[in-house]
Amino acid sequence: MNLHIFNGSPRRKKSNSKILADHFLEGYRDVLSEEVPVHYLASIKKKHEHIEAFKKADTVLFILPLYTDCMPGIVKFFLEQISGQEGMANKSIGFIVQSGFPEVHHSVFLEKYLHKWTQRMQCHYLGTVIKGGVEGIQVQPPRWTRKLLGLFHDLGEAFARTGSFDKDIMKKLATPYALSAGRRLFFRILAVTGLTNYYWNMKLKQHDAYGNRFDRPYSEESPV
Repeated sequence: MNLHIFNGSPRRKKSNSKILADHFLEGYRDVLSEEVPVHYLASIKKKHEHIEAFKKADTVLFILPLYTDCMPGIVKFFLEQISGQEGMANKSIGFIVQSGFPEVHHSVFLEKYLHKWTQRMQCHYLGTVIKGGVEGIQVQPPRWTRKLLGLFHDLGEAFARTGSFDKDIMKKLATPYALSAGRRLFFRILAVTGLTNYYWNMKLKQHDAYGNRFDRPYSEESPV
């Protein structure tokens, strides 16, 4: 299997997508010893190398984070670059979409787009693996992430054997689909304390943007 993986995270090798891809590949290599190139789409200067790699591959997997219910711009840019080019059809293409949202419902709409895009490319759609609650795995103790990473290892192993995503593993990863009423109530209560904004406020302060957090640049009331 001539497999290539494209990492669509702006964080590149410091991304959660890389961690998941690494464990997927560990399982994959337990079955097949072949080398699997991993391309980081955030390296825009390597755009032409990425396009050629996609063209040469028989099977392609994209792994990317969900950013506010959308794919990162670098992924959209790449998909637009290869659309309509010669030599891109008749490939098997699959996707792994991960997000910080605990529920997977947010990613379902992107999955519909990815499915349609693959069909328009005249390629075989392998499906989209969706996993929520991934943000934070880099700082969580191993006992908290063992099950998640183990499932990605098993996903890679099954993929090497069959050339497709295991449906049972996909189902296990795609939970919860939506938050329960109890968890929604919990988050409403937590929001009152301000703790739900702690991480984002910290990031805003790091980038000297905290004072602009309520800006509305596209509002009609904003000065031109």
